[in-house]
Amino acid sequence: MDNFLEKLEAVDRRYEELNELMASGTGQWQTLSKEQAGIAPVVEKYRQYKAVVKQLADAEQLLEDNVEPDLKDLAEQEAESLRKRRDQLVEELRLSLLPKDPTAEKDAIVEIRAGTGGEEAALFAGDLFRMYQRYAQNKGWKTEVVDSSQSERGGFKEIIFEVKGKNAYGRLKHERGVHRVQRVPVTEASGRIHTSTATVIVLPEVEEVDFDLKPEDLKVEFYHASSAGGQNVNKVATAVRIVHIPTGIVASCQDERFQMRNRQKAMAVLRARVRDHEERKKQEELTKERRSQVGSAERAEKIRTYNFPQNRVTDHRVGLTLHKLGLVLEGDLDELIDAVAADERARQLEEAIA
Repeated sequence: MDNFLEKLEAVDRRYEELNELMASGTGQWQTLSKEQAGIAPVVEKYRQYKAVVKQLADAEQLLEDNVEPDLKDLAEQEAESLRKRRDQLVEELRLSLLPKDPTAEKDAIVEIRAGTGGEEAALFAGDLFRMYQRYAQNKGWKTEVVDSSQSERGGFKEIIFEVKGKNAYGRLKHERGVHRVQRVPVTEASGRIHTSTATVIVLPEVEEVDFDLKPEDLKVEFYHASSAGGQNVNKVATAVRIVHIPTGIVASCQDERFQMRNRQKAMAVLRARVRDHEERKKQEELTKERRSQVGSAERAEKIRTYNFPQNRVTDHRVGLTLHKLGLVLEGDLDELIDAVAADERARQLEEAIA
């Protein structure tokens, strides 16, 4: 708590320094005013906190004095109200010190790929896709498939889809990593429990105005869309594959009937992947120890286990276990996501205070 208050006191001092610098006419007024505007909400809330703490001290001092019972009752009520307000302001101030994620409000691109486990892994990838579809429906978001590769039994070797809605990326980014399932697969005659995995990657959708790709860096190919068995289902080459030549990153789309729409979707995925690639390169250049959350190191980590025999879901990042697997697979993900988000905020706060 001491470090936390010291940090806030430093922000308050900086606010006053900026006031003095702008009043002195030393130049760079626009830069200084922008910085001051950025910290003004924190300073205002911190000053409210200090005022409440002073009022609380006065009320508690009154309780220690020998006062009449009626006055003491009023002082106790006021002190209780002030404690609640103080605690509320502390929580708001903690959140105000956290770094803002500029991509949180964006739409998301989700990629699910079957991992170890063969056909059972592909079926599990399909379960995850339907789980996210239902979660999106619960949130009022829209989902659109960009590209998919189905398995023989109706699962997915890979499926890529867009999720459009307010804060879609901010919520779904906590789902990226390796998901593990433990159950008796439909392909297993002896009834033994198998373990399979699927990998989930979540990227923020990137607008063309924010990050564009040079036309000369792209190789665009058109081909016939195919069904799960490989048969051509369109006589016209409507499917699109785009290669980003400098990085070798590829994106494709065959879900739409029209070539132009497939190209737009493929470009959206490619733009997000290349942007992610560039961001990870920057992170790796800044530090070897800390990887971006979408980096290869964390993608390889097992984040969650879905255990069917015990009706259990465990998130290994925060040690949370829920015995409501059916509800989770129906899209009831908020409790899991909230726990991971709270843990992330706590770690970010420690770093901010440090």
